[in-house]
Amino acid sequence: MEIATVKNGSEAGFVHGYSEVGDVRLHHVSVGDGAPVLLIPGWPQTWYVWRHVMKGLAEAGLKAIAVDPRGIGESSRPARGYDTATAAADLHGLMRLLGYERFQVVGHDIGKWIGYALAADFPDAVERVALMDASIPGIAPNAEIFGPVEKLKFRWHFMFNQLADLPEMLIQGREAQYLTWMFDQWSVRREAVAVDTYIAAYSSPGALQAGFSYYRAIPETIAQNTERRKTRLKMPVLAMGGEFSAGDGSRAILVDVTEQLRGVIVQGSGHIVPEEAPEAVLRDLVPFLTGTN
Repeated sequence: MEIATVKNGSEAGFVHGYSEVGDVRLHHVSVGDGAPVLLIPGWPQTWYVWRHVMKGLAEAGLKAIAVDPRGIGESSRPARGYDTATAAADLHGLMRLLGYERFQVVGHDIGKWIGYALAADFPDAVERVALMDASIPGIAPNAEIFGPVEKLKFRWHFMFNQLADLPEMLIQGREAQYLTWMFDQWSVRREAVAVDTYIAAYSSPGALQAGFSYYRAIPETIAQNTERRKTRLKMPVLAMGGEFSAGDGSRAILVDVTEQLRGVIVQGSGHIVPEEAPEAVLRDLVPFLTGTN
C-alpha cells in the first residue's frame, strides 16, 4: 500500500492510499479519526464528490474513507467484475485490509447500487447504510422510456450506456461536451459540481469504457438483486433524495427491502446531492451515523 498526505488546497489533511484487493487496485482517501464510514461515489464522478461531506464527518468525530470503486477514478480497470456483487466484495475486502471488520456505508448514484449490495451481502460488517438519489436495478420498477422530457433526462442513459461500443465511438474525444450536458441537466447548483475534475477523470484512456461497464452489467445485477430482495436489510437505512431529482422516490424504492428505513428530501439539490447540498446532507447524515437522531 502506498500512502501520501495531501497538504494543500481544499484537500488539506486528506490521506490517499492504494490497496490491492483481489484483481483490482483500489484508490481510497481518508480524513478524520473515529468510527469508519465508507463513502462510495456514483457515475460519472469519483471519490472527489464526497470532499465536503468528508470534512463534516471528520469534524463530527468520524473517519471518512472515500473510495474509487473498480474502474473509477484512480482505481484500476479490470476487464470484468462490474456487477454489484463483485464491486461490493471489493469494498468489503478493502475495509478488512484497512483493519475494519465493521463499518458504516454511504453511497450515491451507482454508489447506492453498490452500497445496497454491500449491506445485503455482508450484513455482519455493515452497521448502518445511507443511500442517496438513485434507482437500483432489480429493486426499483423499470424506468419508463416514454414520458415527460424533464423525467427522461434522468433515465435515457440507462439504456444508452449499456450498448456495446457505440457510446465510446460517439463520445471519445468529446468527453467535455457529453459530461457538461449531463451535469447541466442533473444539477440545479451547477457551480458547486467539480465538472472539470470529472471531465479529466473520464477523458483518460479506458475510463469511459470502465464507467459504462457498470451499466452493461445491469442484467447480472438485476439477477443478484432478485435474490437479495428476498431478505430485508435489518440495519438502519437512511434514504436521501434531492428535491429536484429523486425526492421521496429514493426512499420509496427501499420500502420492501428494509426493516428500519427513514427518508429525507434534501432541499435545494438536484441529483449531485453530496456536492450541491453538503451542509443539508450533513444535518441528517451525522446524527444518523452517530446514532443521535
